[in-house]
Amino acid sequence: MHYTSPWMNPELEQFRAAIKRFIATEVTPHQDRWRTQQHVDRALWHKGGEMGMLLADIPEAYGGSGGSFAHQAIVFEELGDAGDMAFGIHVHAIVAHYILNQGTEAQKQKYLPLLASGELVAAIAMSEPGAGSDLKGIRTTALRDGDGYRINGSKIFISNGYLADLVVVVAKTDPEAGAKGISLMLVETRHCPGYRVGRILEKMGQKGQDTCELFFDDVRVPADAVLGGVEGKGFSQLMTELPYERTILGVAGVAAIERALRLTVEYTRERKAFGQALIEMQHTRFVLAEIKTEATIARTFIDRCIVDTLEGRMDTELASMAKYWISDLQCKVIDQCLQLFGGYGYMLEYPIAQMYVDARVQRIYGGANEIMKEIISRSL
Repeated sequence: MHYTSPWMNPELEQFRAAIKRFIATEVTPHQDRWRTQQHVDRALWHKGGEMGMLLADIPEAYGGSGGSFAHQAIVFEELGDAGDMAFGIHVHAIVAHYILNQGTEAQKQKYLPLLASGELVAAIAMSEPGAGSDLKGIRTTALRDGDGYRINGSKIFISNGYLADLVVVVAKTDPEAGAKGISLMLVETRHCPGYRVGRILEKMGQKGQDTCELFFDDVRVPADAVLGGVEGKGFSQLMTELPYERTILGVAGVAAIERALRLTVEYTRERKAFGQALIEMQHTRFVLAEIKTEATIARTFIDRCIVDTLEGRMDTELASMAKYWISDLQCKVIDQCLQLFGGYGYMLEYPIAQMYVDARVQRIYGGANEIMKEIISRSL
């Protein structure tokens, strides 16, 4: 049975083919080098901009490709299908949506075309050494100082941190006001006194994706650096935009599940044990049957989420379900697949081993899965 996602059409199939070609020529051949240097080449961002894949679902009026979330989902699916965890388009697209949906008209005009072309690489700085999923616990401040703000604090686990030219910084503009004192600050990092990028962090997986500590020591930004132009809206802006991020993580997770199944079916057909191919053994067939069933459930679920996003009705609950359930399933499925590879599954030259270490953080970033369950439980 060949299943086609209900949101696909011939134009999107052509776009998928173009993205697949781009990844095959510009991404896949460089994976090992990027893992060694711990970041992609800046030239990749420019190539991605020329290709029109960086801001695929941002209107053409702001320099984007003018597509829908379906176009952006295809980009994430194809990167997942190729096993890429280095090119930080996900975070880049998330920042663009913060600016599109929450920014002033001047902020949209200024930044979105530069993000679309790859001239600027974007990051979002939420987590701190003492505050991860609990955003109310952040200590970074952005305090009014004359005709601008001074930002002080540090951030950790920042994807795209090494190359970032534009960082959305979650900071307290009113430290006494709790959640209502949080604002999102747009910080341009080039020629920015007091801004410092720490070391690229040594991660278990996703080694080609630059993840850094960032430091802000009296970083001065103009008054119009507040996203949306009004202080104190940061927490509500985050809550509004996080479902987009969590849906993206679900899309990437399903692509990884489908890839793991495909690789494992191919391997078990070729690998012999006790005189027969592994796939001829009942245990192997039953494990793969379970995985195929779960992959099909995950695919139909994420397709529903994509359709809801396209039609503007995706909500926090459903996005939290997608993020937690799919990332849990991703880790479980890849673990089962690795087992069927035997000793070879533990060798990093086999893609399944790389997928195993790359997948684990899916249950942590974008809001830990425990937080997702807390959000879902509030709807009961």
